[in-house]
Formats: sequence, C-alpha cells, structure tokens
Amino acid sequence: MAKLTVRKVEALSQPGMHGDGAGLYLNVSRSGSKSWILRTVVHGRRRDLGLGSASLVKLAEAREIAQTYRKIAREGGDPDILRKRETITFEEAAKRVHKDLSPTWRNEKHRTSWLASVEAYAYPHIKDRPLHTVCTADMLKILSPIWTEKHETAKRVRQRLSTIFDWAKGAGHYPNENPINGVGKALPRVKRRPEHMAAMPWQSVPAFMSELAFREGVSARCLEFLILTASRSGEARGTRWSEIDGNVWTVPGERMKRGLSHRVPICVEAIAILEKVRGLDADFVFPSPNRNVDGKGKAQSDMVFKSLQKRMGREGFTIHGFRSSFRDWCSESAKVDREVAEAALSHAIGNKVERSYARSDLFERRMALMEAWGRFASNNAGEVVQLVRA
Repeated sequence: MAKLTVRKVEALSQPGMHGDGAGLYLNVSRSGSKSWILRTVVHGRRRDLGLGSASLVKLAEAREIAQTYRKIAREGGDPDILRKRETITFEEAAKRVHKDLSPTWRNEKHRTSWLASVEAYAYPHIKDRPLHTVCTADMLKILSPIWTEKHETAKRVRQRLSTIFDWAKGAGHYPNENPINGVGKALPRVKRRPEHMAAMPWQSVPAFMSELAFREGVSARCLEFLILTASRSGEARGTRWSEIDGNVWTVPGERMKRGLSHRVPICVEAIAILEKVRGLDADFVFPSPNRNVDGKGKAQSDMVFKSLQKRMGREGFTIHGFRSSFRDWCSESAKVDREVAEAALSHAIGNKVERSYARSDLFERRMALMEAWGRFASNNAGEVVQLVRA
C-alpha cells in the first residue's frame, strides 16, 4: 500500500477509506469531509478509533498519534480511554498553566507578559487545536520565524511552551514526549554577546541630579531616591513608609530579585527626598496619582521613568543603568572593596560555601559608602574619600 502524501490528502475527493499503512486511514465522506481513522486490535478485537478531522490534524500528526495508540494497544492498554479523556485546546492549557503559576510570580509585568507572548506567537498557529494533536513540527512553525530576529523573545516563548506541555503531560492531557524537546537541533545556533543596559557615566550623575532637582512631580523624587539608594525600579516605586526606620530602609524579600530582605542605608540626601514627599499617602512613599478601586493608594507604574526621561529630553541610558553608574563609581572613584559594593547592590558574592560563612551584610561599611555616594551624586562631594579596608 502506497503511503499518503500531504498533497494527496488535500486532493483526495473519492468517498471511502484511503490507507496510509499500519492501520491508519483517511476517511473521505460523501459530503467531502475528511477524518483520520486508526484500525487496530484492542484486547483481541478489531477497533476503529477516530483521530480527528484532517483539517485540524495534519498527516504527520495523525501518524504520530496512531503510533502512540498502537503502542498502548500492544502493551495491553486501551487507547480509546486516552482518546476519550477530557480534550482541551492549546489555548485552554496555556490559560490553566498561567493561572496556576501566577501566584508564584512577584512581578506583575512578568505575569502579564508570560501569557501575552504565548498569545502573540503560538496562538496564530495552534490556539484552537486539540492539545494532543500538537507536535514538534508545530513548535518549529512558532519559533523559526523569530529565532534569529527576536532571539531573546524566542527563548522565552520556547521555555513557556515547554512549561505548558510539561504540565499537560503530567495532567494526562498529552500522551507524547514534550514537543519542545525536539526543536533544539532543528533551529540554527545564534551567537549573541550579552547586552548590558545602557548606563550613564558616573561622572555625569551629579549634573543629571541637579537637572532632576528642578523637576516637579513624584516620579522625579522617586528617581532621585532610586539613584541615591542604588535600588531597582520596582523596589523604589514600591517603597512603603512601614519599611522606613530612621536612616534604614528594609526592602522585604518578596520585592527583591533574590527573594531575600535587604537593608539599605539611607544617606542624608535621600532622607531629604523622603521629607519632600511625606504626607502624600499613608502607605506608599511615592504614590501613583491614581487610586485603587477601593480608594487606597498604589505604587507608580513601571512607565513613569520613561515618561520622565521623555519630558526631560534625555536618552542614551536606562534607569536600571544607574546601578551600573554607582558600581563604576565604587571601583573607579571610591576604590571601595568589591564585597561592600556588591552588598550595596544586593548581589550574591562568591560561591555557595563562601556565602555560607560570610553572613554579615556589611551594613556599617555600606552606610559610609552610601553617605559618600549621596554627597557625590548631589554635588556635595568635596574631596573623594577612598573607602578601602583599613
């Protein structure tokens, strides 16, 4: 029996059963609709199992499903039980996985972008497909167009697709190996240099801070505080008054990248910033002008700094890059010891064994460092004092 081809499947119009071999048939009805049938023996009796419409299940997929069902039958199982399990579409599976994982993500932006990327790149190909009919060929169709042009995005999409099918296999909705596992060798190797976020040279920070001081608005004060504390955007925007105790800001672990609480020394200049915004909100230090549905304050959005840069007509650097500006100043001007500078940025230092012994957060030394940074960044530096270990 000659095997079917994709072209032949599309062209066949004569009603009847057209064999592909190994018990797989394309059934063409009198009305012209086409569906896949697997004829196999289950528990000693011949059975005809429907594998879906040919308009949804392509030839390669039908062969893959048929092979899986024949294996189950040979091992004494009943493939009809698997076939009649809850059939869900890829879209339903993606939404279930997203819902299950959402509570584990601290970052709202990641929560939104996770599903958005799947919708943008996978849905056009397999949104309404029964999940069990999706195969490695579909993964290639999704990833190939963006693999070289949008490589970082493609890698994230691949990881999210893999997560969806890992869940589906564990939940009994997908009988085969994760289809993502087979795409690696079929995609070209992409060599990319790591791209660092553009940073302002540390020598330019005082002039920028002087310009920023003349700007009105909560976002400007928040950016000043971010620079003076060398903190991340989300940490600064989400600052609460309950986290401030005198000249110490304790950021809880759930808002830190490493998941560990972090004590931040607040320099004199940063304390002055806090006094300027005191009273704006009972909870948030740098509140959004918009309120929650219950009328309570909320943190500013992650777009406020981009809008501020645009109003200032400043480009060529990122907000996150100010942490790099601070780190370069530590090395090139203050000559501070590496472990102190890294601790100020809440970076892990050394290997696991070293970290298990070095449990101090070097707070007193970081206090001196941040005071020196505050004086420098605010044009009150005077002579640069080197902060090396005595």
